[in-house]
Amino acid sequence: MIGLCISSIALVVLLRWVPVNYTPIMLKRSMQSGDYHPEQKWVSLEDISPDLIAAVIAAEDQQFYRHHGFDWMALGQAWTAHRQEGKRLRGCSTISQQTAKNLFTFGTPTILRKAIESYWCVLIELFWNKRRILEVYLNIAEMGRGLYGAQAAAQYYFGIPARRLDLKQSASIAVCLPCPLSSSPDCLNGTEREKIRRIIESIP
Repeated sequence: MIGLCISSIALVVLLRWVPVNYTPIMLKRSMQSGDYHPEQKWVSLEDISPDLIAAVIAAEDQQFYRHHGFDWMALGQAWTAHRQEGKRLRGCSTISQQTAKNLFTFGTPTILRKAIESYWCVLIELFWNKRRILEVYLNIAEMGRGLYGAQAAAQYYFGIPARRLDLKQSASIAVCLPCPLSSSPDCLNGTEREKIRRIIESIP
């Protein structure tokens, strides 16, 4: 057990500096489909549009710079709504949790995966800074079938590098992050368009 803890800490420390070009999620998708070819190109955070960074934080984790991996307030509100109003229990995953899930798990919807994800989330919050968490997330997040990261998504949907995305383009990518295999910036429904409007209005 001690050896596993030490090795996991060493891996997280190493990944603070090393670009990530392949993840368990990519492997899982490849195993599910024989003709699956993931597209991903690592870019530094400086080469990702500030509009995309702002849109993703607005859409996915508005408390990103304030929490330490877990948004306990959002979790409490979701649980209260579930208990009192019968609403579906939302995941409320932070960007840090999603980064841990994408980087260290296969994304299966189980309690065990959530526990593993939480362990890695604590480690990356402990050994990385917020800038690095954003950089990794925006390079490995699934953004369409076979598309991973901002650069691949920007080139596929808009024919431009990630650094040139404007706010509307960025928001259209951000709203599709929860369901990247069924939502697409080039085929948005009414609900997604309304979310884009709210994202844009929330960014100064």
